[in-house]
Amino acid sequence: MARNRGIMSEQLKYELAKELGVDQIVATQGWGEVTARNCGNLVKLAIERAERTVAPQPAPKPY
Repeated sequence: MARNRGIMSEQLKYELAKELGVDQIVATQGWGEVTARNCGNLVKLAIERAERTVAPQPAPKPY
């Protein structure tokens, strides 16, 4: 079975890296030099963003 690659866009990955302050490491040394802890934090941020995006909106009150 083929792995589904590219679930997160490169742009989103770089935005999250910048938010965590690891963007310079990524830019100069690549993703392989980002610590496991920071990779976990990147995933956590991505999940939080996704949850905010699909969070249920309150139903409008009937008149």
